[in-house]
Amino acid sequence: MSDTPDRAVRTYTELHRAAFLDDLAAWLRIPSVSAQPEHDGDVRRSAEWLSAKLKETGFPATEIWQTPGAPAVFAEWPSEDPDAPTVLVYGHHDVQPAAREDGWDTDPFEPVIRDGRMYGRGAADDKGQVFFHTLGVRAHLAATGRTSPAVNLKLLIEGEEESGSPNFRALVERQADRLAADAVIVSDTGMWDADTPTVCTGMRGLTECEIQLHGPAQDIHSGSFGGAVPNPATEIARLVAALHDEDGRVAIPGFYDGVTDLTDTERDLFARLPFDEATWLRTAKSQAVTGESGYSTLERIWARPTAEVNGIGGGYQGAGSKTIIPSAALAKISFRLVDGQDPAHVQQAVRAWAESRIPAGIRHTIAFQPATRPCLTPLDHPALQAVARAMGRAFGTEVLFTREGGSGPAADLRDVLGAPVLFLGISIPSDGWHAPNEKVELDLLLKGVETTAYLWGEMATALGR
Repeated sequence: MSDTPDRAVRTYTELHRAAFLDDLAAWLRIPSVSAQPEHDGDVRRSAEWLSAKLKETGFPATEIWQTPGAPAVFAEWPSEDPDAPTVLVYGHHDVQPAAREDGWDTDPFEPVIRDGRMYGRGAADDKGQVFFHTLGVRAHLAATGRTSPAVNLKLLIEGEEESGSPNFRALVERQADRLAADAVIVSDTGMWDADTPTVCTGMRGLTECEIQLHGPAQDIHSGSFGGAVPNPATEIARLVAALHDEDGRVAIPGFYDGVTDLTDTERDLFARLPFDEATWLRTAKSQAVTGESGYSTLERIWARPTAEVNGIGGGYQGAGSKTIIPSAALAKISFRLVDGQDPAHVQQAVRAWAESRIPAGIRHTIAFQPATRPCLTPLDHPALQAVARAMGRAFGTEVLFTREGGSGPAADLRDVLGAPVLFLGISIPSDGWHAPNEKVELDLLLKGVETTAYLWGEMATALGR
């Protein structure tokens, strides 16, 4: 009996497993830490290594795209089918800083395999999840007998994601014609756990601000002047205390304008996940849950906008007492945004709200960092269903859906290219992104290979013209 395509994919993957892992380990040895200038040469070396490996994989065109910061890698493999859709895969090749003294059991840039896991900085975030595409596309060709993918396949692998992607949107805008696609796959995310394969359908956006209040020209005596002049520390406390109402909603007028509400279907899908609140609290190192009334914990962290005080300060912080009215105080506040919210509108609403509450005699500055827009893929989008089918074939079980509470550059790809963004990842929470002893589960990594081997045929069918 001849092999089925799925069996052929698994056979091919297993035959090439050892060489694939050796190559990944070689890439992980390059300390491509974009946040540290002393590693600028290593980030470039990482880009050059990947470009050469993609060419070896079979991509006819591979290029290194320079930015004012770190380089990105672009690769393209046209399909022989004239009506094939085009899919762009996004990931990043830079990594977080890491050193043995941070708590690593081994050298973070000398990967080791132990107990079915590969340990090393970037094993999961994001080199491992980029690299499974190389073996995946070769397995796709071997199992189908094709000489080119079923889609026009493009890759854009960024070099500054761990530094906030400061040059990414400009790069995408500059290269928009080369990056044009019918769908974008972001391969920089994860699953619920090893036994529950999931597809992420969206990420929240982010806008951050720092509010500084200034009162007296210097610290002054609280006995001589207290109760008679405005106190910046008191006013910053009042301001942050007014951020939420008694139901946990953000109390800034206009903050919720445009918010896309959860559907009943989405709430049901979230409820099907094996979520244990007590376990989640232990992971959060917290004692109780809180938040916006009427929503579950998962709904709050995935699908609702938030306002969080990240830091607050002013006045005397040393031992003992110092009876003063401080001259200044500040608060750092971040706002997570969901689909439908416009960061510029939220910033304007925050500024108007804060300024309306600052009393006479207090000078202020309100400064915002560059914002990240939210991103959401509708559950019924055919490209999303193609990702779920491919993953279901690889894992042999039903695939559920999640969202991510964090933020990333996905919305830039969607907004500039006008294409839906899908998320594909096999990492699990215990992989330790940004932490000591980051690792990737090898069995799951190979499931990522299988998923992408099936994905291009599924996408060709879903997006066929």
